Amino acid sequence: TTHCDLLLRARELGVPTNVVHNASVMNAIGACGLSLYRYGETVSIPFFSPGWRPTSFYDKLVANRARGLHTLALVDIKVKEPTMQSLARGRPEYLPPRFMTVRQAVLQLLEVAESRDAAAEPGQLSRESRAIGVARLGASDQLQVAGTLAELAVVDFGPPLHSLVLLGEM
Repeated sequence: TTHCDLLLRARELGVPTNVVHNASVMNAIGACGLSLYRYGETVSIPFFSPGWRPTSFYDKLVANRARGLHTLALVDIKVKEPTMQSLARGRPEYLPPRFMTVRQAVLQLLEVAESRDAAAEPGQLSRESRAIGVARLGASDQLQVAGTLAELAVVDFGPPLHSLVLLGEM
């Protein structure tokens, strides 16, 4: 039995129904006012740690920008992450949840950008690159702030969930 069959049967029985479509940041990001057709590949920005600083997301972002496309950057969340000690004991104990902020994402992006040769590749980021920081899209208290990466790095976006849009050609 499919959802459509269940919906039709409920209506036949006179049961009031209402369809609530799935919410996704991939659709909600349209609230920024940018054409969804002008987005390139979406990237995820992971939390950096002392021994792990991946940069593959940055290469995709640069490729999007070189083509004049916007990039939706999803920022990391850590929920129900076990501690290494508890894994070694075979009884997982979990760290408190962590949610990356726009500020953390921007600082990590700038760290990667500064480690690269900015003249070597079109689309490289700098402190002056334009972006939109978003928080809690679709909620009554959603927040959207446009500015340079340097400007966004000092904005308090409040509680999670956060995302970042790196602007292409406008």
